[in-house]
Amino acid sequence: MEHRKIEIRRFNELDLRDLYEILRARVDVFVVEQNCLYPELDGIDYDAIHMFMKDESGTVISCLRIFENRNGELQIGRVLTRKRNAHLGQEILHAAVEYIDHIYPGRPIVLEAQTYAIGFYEKEGFRVISEEFLEDGIPHVKMQRDTATGD
Repeated sequence: MEHRKIEIRRFNELDLRDLYEILRARVDVFVVEQNCLYPELDGIDYDAIHMFMKDESGTVISCLRIFENRNGELQIGRVLTRKRNAHLGQEILHAAVEYIDHIYPGRPIVLEAQTYAIGFYEKEGFRVISEEFLEDGIPHVKMQRDTATGD
C-alpha cells in the first residue's frame, strides 16, 4: 500500500487552495455523488482540525475533520476518499484516531456513520451505539471508540 503524506491543519492554518480543495471534495462526494442537498458549510470547520491527503496536482483525494461537538465529545466527521479501493479512507481514519489518542489521551471518539460504512469504522475499533436514524435523508448510526486500544 502506497503511503501519502497526511496534512493536519487548523482552519486558520489552511491556505486558500487547500481550503478550496477540501470543500470541493466534500461537495463532490456528499452533495453531488450522493445526490444529497444539505448545508455543507455548517460553521464547524472554523474550530475543526482538518486532515487531508493530496495527489501530485494538489487535488484533495481524502479528508476528514475532528472537532468537539455540542455534547463536548470528540467527533470525526466528513470522512471521504475520492480514490476507491486504494485504502486511503482507512489510512486517514487510522491517522485521525492515532492523532486523537496522542493529543487527547483517554477520550472517547464518536462519529455518525452512514449505515453502509459501519464495517469500515469497526475496523478501527468503533462500535454502534444508537439506533439507525436519517440525516439529510441518508440512514446513519452513531458510533463510538472508547479508548486508545479500541476497547
